[in-house]
Amino acid sequence: MQMFRTKTSTPDDFEESGLRRCLSATDLTLLGIGAIIGTGIFVLTGIAAATQAGPAVTISFVIAGLACAFAALSYAELASSVGGCGSAYGYSYAAFGEIIAWIIGWDLMLEYAISVAAVANGWSGYLCQALNAIGFPLPDELTKAPELGGIINLPASAIIFFLMALLIVGAKESARLNAVMVSVKLITITVFVTIAVFNVNPANWDPFMPFGWFSHNADGKPVGVLAGASIVFFAYVGFDAVSTAAEEAHNPKRDVPIGILGSLAFCTTVYIIVAGLLTAIVPYADLNVASPVAHALQLIGFRWASALVSTGVIAGLTTVMLVLYYGLTRIIYAMSRDGLLSDWFSTVNARTQTPIRVIVICGLFIAAVAGMVPLGELAELVNIGTLFAFVLVCFGVITLRITQPELKRPFRTPINPVFPLLGAAMCLALMGFLPTLTWVRFVVWLGIGLVIYFGYSYRHSRLRQPA
Repeated sequence: MQMFRTKTSTPDDFEESGLRRCLSATDLTLLGIGAIIGTGIFVLTGIAAATQAGPAVTISFVIAGLACAFAALSYAELASSVGGCGSAYGYSYAAFGEIIAWIIGWDLMLEYAISVAAVANGWSGYLCQALNAIGFPLPDELTKAPELGGIINLPASAIIFFLMALLIVGAKESARLNAVMVSVKLITITVFVTIAVFNVNPANWDPFMPFGWFSHNADGKPVGVLAGASIVFFAYVGFDAVSTAAEEAHNPKRDVPIGILGSLAFCTTVYIIVAGLLTAIVPYADLNVASPVAHALQLIGFRWASALVSTGVIAGLTTVMLVLYYGLTRIIYAMSRDGLLSDWFSTVNARTQTPIRVIVICGLFIAAVAGMVPLGELAELVNIGTLFAFVLVCFGVITLRITQPELKRPFRTPINPVFPLLGAAMCLALMGFLPTLTWVRFVVWLGIGLVIYFGYSYRHSRLRQPA
């Protein structure tokens, strides 16, 4: 059938896309670190330890990081050989054809948009805490969604508009701010590690695995190390955003693999160290709070360090939003250029060399969601969507090795097909540990996407246009 026709390309095919090639391997690595180190290390570490895995949350991070490592190797190969700014969408297009590419692109749109809105809510909470501490509290009705008794979460919407303006100016300028914010985050983490190393209490690691490997609590929700891995996986969401910058990298064949693998390796190491120290300085049951790292420092008497960490959290969450917002706009840009969305979205501004229309539309949508909707369990949709994308990328490497063995591959996934198969299997397993309701919501979203595909995208695709 025509809908299954494929399209292949290389990074060289995109020189005339209109986007400016201005990002180095260092920029891309920092972009990945900016996206990864944020909500996971500053929020989910404590919550997963208190409610899912106990001190064994360190093992949860290892499992999730290993699954990401196998997927990252596949991402690196496809980024260097297939190219394009569509991330898993573009790779699925080359490997499986248009309809699978549409499904994963639709999935990624939800993943990135909800991620940014969720992090904006957390950013707002930390900012409000900081303002309260210095005596300038905001009215409650301007910091809560209508469902929670307020009018709008104004700080959450405001930060999205700030990021919108920054992305309009250009990718290089955004990368510069990201580099500064990443430096602040790393200083914050260094302060915590330095203090925590000298305040370790081994008794806090007993019992080490209070919830076991996998079971259900009294409410029927999954708990244990494996369930914790499916939750803390959110901490790794973002390294795939590096691949969306392929068309703005100086040398995408070399720089993108470096950015993906370098940022993931660094952040996995940091996560394991921080998770281990966090559960060693205070009892894991005390970490079920919105700011566990700052809270732990406060419990052991380092209030000044707690305040410093809170500042780092605000910077950290800002870079997470910036990179994921950037990735969302580039995925929509790529889908529009392929005709699956209106070509209105693929217009690049001649002066800023950025897709301003996409940036503005995405910003308005995310700001509305962040300001008006309490996201709650919708954050789990981010995990299942990302895991699904990783599965397709892993299978994509295997498929292209068979169907296009002559394709130039500057970076090759080692021990093919073993590593890609391990990545796909681990990601599928983590999806299985997510709640049933998350699966239902995910299937509904994909169903809506299929309706749009057959109603508009199939007929307007570039594959069905005259040559």
